[in-house]
Amino acid sequence: MSAPVRFPRFFVTNPAPCPYLPGKTERKVFTELNGVHAPELNEALGRIGFRRSQNVAYRPSCADCKACVAVRIRTNGFEPNATQRRTIRRNSDLSVGACRPWSTSEQFALLRRYLDQRHPEGGMTNMDDFDYADMVEQTPVETHVVEYRLPGQYGRPGDLIGACITDQQSDGLSMVYSFYEAEAEGRPSLGNFIIMDHILRARAAGLPYVYLGYWVEGAVRMQYKTRYRPLEKLTPEGWVDFETGEPAPAVD
Repeated sequence: MSAPVRFPRFFVTNPAPCPYLPGKTERKVFTELNGVHAPELNEALGRIGFRRSQNVAYRPSCADCKACVAVRIRTNGFEPNATQRRTIRRNSDLSVGACRPWSTSEQFALLRRYLDQRHPEGGMTNMDDFDYADMVEQTPVETHVVEYRLPGQYGRPGDLIGACITDQQSDGLSMVYSFYEAEAEGRPSLGNFIIMDHILRARAAGLPYVYLGYWVEGAVRMQYKTRYRPLEKLTPEGWVDFETGEPAPAVD
């Protein structure tokens, strides 16, 4: 007789100010990811709208708001538009490598510049290098830090200008958190390039999805996620096409 499977225990956070919609409060439901079955639990929860942060899986559970919607890109159907093709060409000289989930001082320095440039009043502004190390290294699932570097010289690697903490799942890549040189000269839309690189990497590996986290209706800084089509969103009826609302096609 096999050992019984322990159902995870879920908890709810206290209400706190919403970081996306002024005047709203947020609340999350979460559970710990630990033990030998943590990867399977993380994937199962990811398919119903949970996200991972270190060894915790969470999703919004707000009493009076449903603005946060989990979204994912279908990799096989993605065709970059003219603007996106220019972004890919402009950054095609970058060196891209997937590293083990081990934090470095170079990554942390880039993160600090990104937060100062893009989110100077955000909830992560007080992070120190120990917090960043926990963010990268405390993972119970298969995780990489995908690094984006300028062309190297004389056999030495170029400067780090982008990075993404990425979970690999059986059905896709989950972009946990990306950061980059927001004011890199001659490289606008670097964040968009990182997303498209993940789409192309997932497709090359035969993975049908790239999980983008939450699209928040009414939050201007979340609207970039709708630029990547075909996009699916999670509803009470399951995953549906973002534009039409039709049930999303099944994939093998």
